[in-house]
Amino acid sequence: MEKIATRVSYGNALVELGVADPDVVVFEADLAEATMTKGFKAAYPDRFYEMGIAEANMYCAAAGMASCGKKPFASTFAIFAAGRCWEQVRNSIVYNRENVVVVGTHAGISVGQDGATHQCIEDIGLMRVIPGMTVVCPCDDFETHAAVRALAEYPHPAYLRVGRMPVEVVTKDAPGYRFEIGKGAVLRDGGDVTVIACGIMVQMALEAAKTLKDEGISVRVIDMHTIKPLDEELVLQAARETGAIVTSEEHNIYGGLGAAVAELLAENCPTPMVIHGVQDRFGHSGDPAQLLKRNGLTAQALADAVRKAVSMKNARSGAHVE
Repeated sequence: MEKIATRVSYGNALVELGVADPDVVVFEADLAEATMTKGFKAAYPDRFYEMGIAEANMYCAAAGMASCGKKPFASTFAIFAAGRCWEQVRNSIVYNRENVVVVGTHAGISVGQDGATHQCIEDIGLMRVIPGMTVVCPCDDFETHAAVRALAEYPHPAYLRVGRMPVEVVTKDAPGYRFEIGKGAVLRDGGDVTVIACGIMVQMALEAAKTLKDEGISVRVIDMHTIKPLDEELVLQAARETGAIVTSEEHNIYGGLGAAVAELLAENCPTPMVIHGVQDRFGHSGDPAQLLKRNGLTAQALADAVRKAVSMKNARSGAHVE
């Protein structure tokens, strides 16, 4: 099956969107070749704004453009979008309720050889804590296209997280799949435990579920592309029906998807839970696959996290655990 990076999907989706909506404009900070906005630049040069290596200024300008009725997508590496420009995103965009889509590409540790300084594992947390900010992390090409289309019509500020590593398409042929901001998607049903994942970890969750099926563990897999606002109803339903939750993300275990789910469950439905992600440490320079393995972000490691959650559930219920 063909694999495609979600940053490439983002760039392709922008070109398609440009045909349908003349109000869509794109801002870039000297990284069009890497963020894949180069296609939009070539197709619609009069709607493409190259701001140079001045990311903070870029987001302020995008906010101004939004106030004039345009629909700006402003992209750079996630480490710059969420880190260097957090104040401008907070005050110029979100505080003023401007419908700018802040796009962070090259998110997570799968960036590879660029190393820890460019591997953003904190962006979900940084964006999630801003009042009124929506956070979306699509898992594949099909979902990224859907997210870009939806965000163009979304009347609120949003953060779109996309990656560099090519991934398989898992949502296109999923039964009943429909993308909607704020609503998760059940890609696989199961009754023993639920894995709630985002980004590249959705594919790994599905792989882990297949492995665990052979062990007699029935795993429900939820693609939680929107981390804020979280689909609380779907999470609580999964907790009540399966009795154990595992979250999985290419992000620090603090502040991201796992934290959002844990906060919800703690107040509404205390449930045995394991947060699977980067264990509060910086990345290294290396091949993406090696870095993922080093940080335990593999289907095998995720399967271990699921086994742990099931064991916690069984211990809580008094069931015999070997």
